[in-house]
Amino acid sequence: MNAIFITVRSGSTRLPNKATLGIGDKATIEYVIQNAKRSKYADKVVLCTTTLNEDNVLCKIAEENGIDYYRGSIEDKLDRWRGAALEYNVDFFVTADGDDLFCASELMDLAFEQRNKNNSEFIQGENLVSGSFTYGIATDALLKVCEMKDSEDTEMMWVYFTDTGMFNVETLDNVPGCYKRSDIRMTLDYQDDFTFFKTVIGHFDGHEFNMRDVLSYLDENPEVIDINFHLEEQWKQNQIQKTNLVLK
Repeated sequence: MNAIFITVRSGSTRLPNKATLGIGDKATIEYVIQNAKRSKYADKVVLCTTTLNEDNVLCKIAEENGIDYYRGSIEDKLDRWRGAALEYNVDFFVTADGDDLFCASELMDLAFEQRNKNNSEFIQGENLVSGSFTYGIATDALLKVCEMKDSEDTEMMWVYFTDTGMFNVETLDNVPGCYKRSDIRMTLDYQDDFTFFKTVIGHFDGHEFNMRDVLSYLDENPEVIDINFHLEEQWKQNQIQKTNLVLK
């Protein structure tokens, strides 16, 4: 079974409760759910969150939007995915961060196609719009990682796949040129990111849109890109500082 795992929790220090902030007629996490549900190949969309009471609201939102949810470890993202994969009998999943409101179902589906063709274990994007695609992961590979890691702090989890030499790490293939952009930031982590998303969503005024539509709008209105792109380097450095590979 193929699935999309939406990884989200309420706890956030830089932008409190960012997953449930309202933009238009939706909570921010609902835009992620909306895009994931557009996938042609996902048999199931699962919201993966924690057992904390504060995340009850996220499970309610999942139910209201017709998707499943799984509640697991507070800190250990990998263990949370492991539990969801076993609970729903998932063979391969694409991850979608709760921060990435405009995540592209088109790219998710490319990952599913690549898995079907190559029996891929781990798929990552390269030189893509920040917030457009996260990872594709085989459950068998995930189970091996969960056995060999020696830390519950797995927020920056990719190194367990890319830096151990145990897995076939692939780059997402056949990506349309419009997604190969390093000058746009579409991730919700700071107040200026929230302003960016409010501006873009406000432009579409309740009409359906996808990432291609957003990219066209931004090309016509480059000043909107400037709202939050200055945060991209700071965000990347923060990720690097938090990345740690701890093996048994």
